[in-house]
Amino acid sequence: MKLSVAIIPLLVSSFAASKSLSFFGSGQHILDDLSVPGDNPLSFCQDTTDYSLAIKYVDLTPNPPSPGKQLTIEAKGNFTKKIEKGAYINLSVKYGLIRIINQRADLCDQLKNIEEECPVEGDKTITKNVELPKEIPPGHYTVLADVYTEDKERITCLEASVHF
Repeated sequence: MKLSVAIIPLLVSSFAASKSLSFFGSGQHILDDLSVPGDNPLSFCQDTTDYSLAIKYVDLTPNPPSPGKQLTIEAKGNFTKKIEKGAYINLSVKYGLIRIINQRADLCDQLKNIEEECPVEGDKTITKNVELPKEIPPGHYTVLADVYTEDKERITCLEASVHF
């Protein structure tokens, strides 16, 4: 569980969302054109026109991630508006049908994991290595990371589905 808390905000704060998936039993489907550019299992929640983070690409190596292996995240994006203290991530992670994480995390605290700090704006490129424990239970994980400014303006919203 701690692994998901660490990795997902990292992906989001490092410009992090697969193709034609249904999440959380809501009947909501992700369209192919909402896939995040790059080699990753990520999709945007909706059209990105109003997002203040323009993601150019996110590459994960290996993709899909594997328990007991190092995950390398390479990402590039542009913050079109200054992101200041008070920004947050609403994070939900499900293991099969069971919600294992449902929390709100401070985005500025998560940016420290990639050696950034608030305020953040403009073009950003990151590379981050994460050691994945081999004890990750096998199964289907779905993730929703919805990111907002303190004033509730959407920065980005990402969804992912990963099988371990």
